[in-house]
Amino acid sequence: MVINTLETLVTDQIKAKTAPIAAHQVWRNPWHFLAFGFGSGTLRKAPGTWGSLVALPFVPLLQLLPGWGYVLVLVLSMLFGCWLCGKVARDLGVHDHEGIVWDEFVGIWITFWLVPEGWGWLIVGFLLFRLFDILKPWPISWIDRQVHGGTGIMLDDILAGVFAWASLHGVVWFWETRLGAMLGF
Repeated sequence: MVINTLETLVTDQIKAKTAPIAAHQVWRNPWHFLAFGFGSGTLRKAPGTWGSLVALPFVPLLQLLPGWGYVLVLVLSMLFGCWLCGKVARDLGVHDHEGIVWDEFVGIWITFWLVPEGWGWLIVGFLLFRLFDILKPWPISWIDRQVHGGTGIMLDDILAGVFAWASLHGVVWFWETRLGAMLGF
């Protein structure tokens, strides 16, 4: 009895999280359009990865800002994202629909704060962010399970972005100091 109830609950949660949404619904509603990453979240396979890719072209533009300007954009994007993701999740009747990828946008943008410009860093940062977002090491996994609403949708990707940011800065430091010295740069 308990196993069947638990199995039904888990199955219902999986179905709800991946419930199909008609693309026309996203294109007609500006809030859904933003939350679904300009439509990238409607792609069936790996919408989080597609949303992260769509967020990447914004990074060079953000890197033109002074450090404090970039942080201001991040803070406003996070606050707006908590509201936006919560609203769209309520509209859809799903806690964290996998097509809602605004949180991936913000996570990617966090990853590249104060990182040198260049395609190589964009690729490494993208891979690090996706790694942390998919694997969800503690405390990301705990937050993903325990914090709900728009804040919960956003917070796990914000932390994945912070983990990727710290890791990427470690790679940059190693590349610019240790590896550069070993190679004579």
